[in-house]
Amino acid sequence: MTLTTPERRARPTRLARRVAAADWPALTGELNELGCALTPRLLDPADCRALIACYDEDRRFRSTIDMARHRFGSGQYRYFADPPPEPVQALREAFYPHLLTIARDWADKLGRPAPWPDTLEEWLALCHDAGQRKSAQILLRYRAGDWNALHRDLFGEMVFPLQVVIGLDEQGTDYTGGEFLLVEQRPRAQSRGTTTVLPPGHGLIFTTRDRPVRSARGWSAGHVRHGVSTVRSGHRHSLGLVFHDA
Repeated sequence: MTLTTPERRARPTRLARRVAAADWPALTGELNELGCALTPRLLDPADCRALIACYDEDRRFRSTIDMARHRFGSGQYRYFADPPPEPVQALREAFYPHLLTIARDWADKLGRPAPWPDTLEEWLALCHDAGQRKSAQILLRYRAGDWNALHRDLFGEMVFPLQVVIGLDEQGTDYTGGEFLLVEQRPRAQSRGTTTVLPPGHGLIFTTRDRPVRSARGWSAGHVRHGVSTVRSGHRHSLGLVFHDA
């Protein structure tokens, strides 16, 4: 994916405006209620196609993971090298201040420290000082029969409690199956599952590891894992934005 034309150089500003224009009170309410929330369209079809095409450009990535080999499921994903493509970095920077407000509120409810500074740059510097210096931004590719086991994206002691996945293909046209899964272990109760279809260009904000859940004793941590159901046909690609480095 080459970003050299004036139009493409303007893209980060356009993406930042779209993130800022989302209904953040409504998104915050959904995150507090369900642990996930779907944003309006952020990426145009051309943006999605460019990121999908980027998958085969080896120079863009620092490593490639075969999920079956590591018993993570079936499929493949690649970690972007630094610096990632401009749209990836622009979206990450645009989301951070909005997610930061939610992260600090959750930490307060759970009686935890809130170590996240006001800017993404400052936070990543703290990650690097702690030895977490590798990019955790990922591009995922699933083919028919592939799936992603339930997991949490924790890469060290420095963790940001929210992350975003952006759909790049259209379910029903490019693939079938492949719903995003979120499973929450509620305090002293059975687990609750949520499924979401990712429309192309839309982002799903979700809990990295847990979130505050109100109980009879106040606030408790509801532990959450996420994954992807089996892709039944076609190809499914998505972009993962993680706000701590590995």
